[in-house]
This record gives sequence, structure tokens and C-alpha cells, in this order.
Amino acid sequence: MAANKESVGRTLLVAFLVCLVCAVVVSTAAVTLRPTQEANRILDRQINILRAADRYEPGINVQEEFDKIERRFVDITTGEYVEMPEDYDQRRASRDDDMSRRLTGDQDIASIRRQAKVAEVYLVQNEEGEVTRLILPMHGYGLWSTMYGFLSLETDANTIAGVVFYEHGETPGLGGEIENVRWRANWEGKQLFDDNGNVAFQIIKGNVDSNTPDAEHKVDGLSGATLTANGVTNAVRFWMGENGFGPYLDRLRSDSAQLN
Repeated sequence: MAANKESVGRTLLVAFLVCLVCAVVVSTAAVTLRPTQEANRILDRQINILRAADRYEPGINVQEEFDKIERRFVDITTGEYVEMPEDYDQRRASRDDDMSRRLTGDQDIASIRRQAKVAEVYLVQNEEGEVTRLILPMHGYGLWSTMYGFLSLETDANTIAGVVFYEHGETPGLGGEIENVRWRANWEGKQLFDDNGNVAFQIIKGNVDSNTPDAEHKVDGLSGATLTANGVTNAVRFWMGENGFGPYLDRLRSDSAQLN
């Protein structure tokens, strides 16, 4: 009996030591790789902003090209530029009670619950330093996940120049088609606002053609992914509307010189 007890004890000891060693190895790897992971996260974000700006090609110097884009910060309520530290993270701020606001049910058409009080914007500049495009971050809930993307606008703060979705958990082959280059190309040249200044953008069921009413505001639907498409529409309408970048875009349209 004593031998059996000793055998069980040794077995448990060995198991404990193996678990301890594995935990130390995993923890060490996590700490060691954290700077690399953060650098890759920043690089991926820069690449997607460049894609939205139509400035990315494989093999380019990403940092050099990204340096031509000016990052600024906007007070969501007033639409005015504000100063923020360089390490400001809008997504992290949206989880901070002091740096964000809780949205009411009527406001929260994108189902994001909380919104950072200050948002990032990116001003794309040419060689002469003139702003040629405006990149706005947006996110909203689809069928399965929160979808994160960047919307690119021309300097009229109304015409869509491009869109990129860089993070989501939608169904591959269905809602996951929001990443499809050919579908995203349908956004180019579409108008966000109607003549009354209201956000009129919409992803419809089926295809947009010359017979589609208000076709300048509409994009082809995603086959078999109506809820994802509705989520994208709601995200655009929220972030470009009065509770998102609306006040900022109003200011830009009333005084285009503010872009430069």
C-alpha cells in the first residue's frame, strides 16, 4: 500500500512539474513576442489604411508611404480637431468610461454599445502636401461579429473613394465577401449624402443598375448574407451620421479649406 501511495505521489509531482515548466515557457514566449506582435498589428493597420487610400502595392516601403498620411483627432460631438497623445487608441478608449459614452438604443444602429468621444481620421496628402483623400475608421455588428474597416472619401467629404474591411468574423463565402475586391469596387463613386444632407448610403438586395432609384447611393447586395449587408449599411450610416463623423463632415463641406 505504501508503495502505491508513493507511486501516486510521484506521478502527481511529475505532472505538476510538467505543467509548471509549460506555464513558464508559454509565459516567457508571450512576453518575448509581445513587441513583435504589436509591431505587426501596427503594420497591418497601416497597410489597410494605405489600401483604403489606394496607396498600397506589394513590396512598397509601408512606413515611407504611410508618412505621407496625416493622423488627426476629432471630437465626435463638435466635429473639431483636438490634440491627443500619439499613443491614443480609439478602440481602447471606447472601453474606458471616462473616454467614451454609452449609446442609447435609438442612437446605436450599429450595435457597438459604447463610442469613444475622440475619433481618429487620416488625411492623405500628395507630393505638394495637399489633401487628396480622407480616411475614416468605422465599425459595426454584422451577423456574427463586429466588423472593422476604413472608409475613404474624396475631398468633397461625400463621394466614396474606397473601402476596406480588415477584421471580422463573418461567414467565409457569404458575409466574408465584404473583403472581396470586386465587391468593394462597387463603392467607388457612390454618394454618402442626399440633397438634404442625410446619409442615404445603402447596400440593397440584388444588383444596382440604371433602373435602380437613387442608384448613386446604393451598392450591390451580398448573396446569402443579408444580415451582414445590413450591418455594413448600419455601420456606414452611424459613423457618417449625426452621432458619428457627421458634425466633422458638415464642417468640411462648409469649408473645404479645413482639410489642408
